[in-house]
Order: sequence, then structure tokens, then C-alpha cells
Amino acid sequence: MPRSTKDYMPTYIIIAVSMAAYLYTSILSGNFVEMDYGVVRQYGQYNSFVLNGGYWQLFTSMFVHVNIVHLLGNMIFLLIFGLRAEELFKIEEYLAVYFIPGLAGNLLTLLFGPNMVSAGASGAIFGLFGACTIYVRRAVGQSIIGALIYSFFLLMMSTGPNVNNLAHLGGLAVGLLIGYILARKRRDKIVYSYSHYIG
Repeated sequence: MPRSTKDYMPTYIIIAVSMAAYLYTSILSGNFVEMDYGVVRQYGQYNSFVLNGGYWQLFTSMFVHVNIVHLLGNMIFLLIFGLRAEELFKIEEYLAVYFIPGLAGNLLTLLFGPNMVSAGASGAIFGLFGACTIYVRRAVGQSIIGALIYSFFLLMMSTGPNVNNLAHLGGLAVGLLIGYILARKRRDKIVYSYSHYIG
């Protein structure tokens, strides 16, 4: 019997890695509540560094958070949407709807210019949310308009000072797209199998 995504516990693993990364950066910063700007620039996403070849920051920045409130807020939403995604997607699909939107959001962040420094898992989390929201509606043949409206309102509610809106937008858009593709693929497979069976 094949293992389910829940058996791999990807949500808990990502949370554990994020918390370990926060502990490490807090030790380097000498402050558990707020990260030192230099540490965030080194391990988060510093656009100038990325544009000069430090592409690995596009990935590592998804595990770096600037303060304890930022970490806890993201981990709560990751727990909510991540556990939901575990119920809907295979393990490889789960990883795709987390990391691809996260990377897309970080790539979009480059538009802020070379001096921008950012960090956090919110782009990836928005990807999870978008994929789950549209997948559930599309998989059962419902209109996706409600999912898009819901996603838009969550995006608007997340805006504010010192918030990387481009990462949120990029993550959400790509998550919606991947969720739609997966739902369409799943539905087409079910329809084909059913028609093949009765034929």
C-alpha cells in the first residue's frame, strides 16, 4: 500500500526546519526576539547578492524570519494550510505547491531592486493556500470564481507596512495555477477511467 503524504509529515518537517533556522539566526544575532539586519541579509534574500550569483538565497530565505512574531504567524498559517494540503496532494505535489510558489514569490521580489532585503515563508504559504482553495472547488466541478475572490481578500488583508506584497502575490498566483492544473488533471483522469470502465 503506497504511503500517503501525511506519512511523510512534510508540514511538521518544514516547521521544524524553520524553527531550527530561527534558533540559529537568533544565536548569530544575539537576540531571540529580533534578528540582526546583517544576519537577515546574509541568510535571507538580499537582492544585490542574488543578482550577483547568490541564487541559493531564493531558497534559504523561505526558512528565515525577521522576528519571533513573523515566525509564529507564518508557522500557524503553515500548520493550517499545510495539513490541509497533505490531505489533498501526493507528496511530490505537496512539495511543488510549496516550493515553486515560494520561489516564484522570491523571484518577483527582485523587482524591488538590488537594495531590497526580505525573508519569510509567506510566499510559499500563500502558494499552499491558493492551491488548496482552487483545487477543492475545481476537483468537484464548481466555479473557481469564489476561490479567486476568497484569495483576493486574503491577499488584501495581508498587506501592510514592511510586508513583501510581491512575494505574496507571486506565491498566491502560482499556487492557484498549480492547484488548478492538478485538479483538472485529476478530474480528467477520473472521467477517463469511468468512461473506459463502462465502455
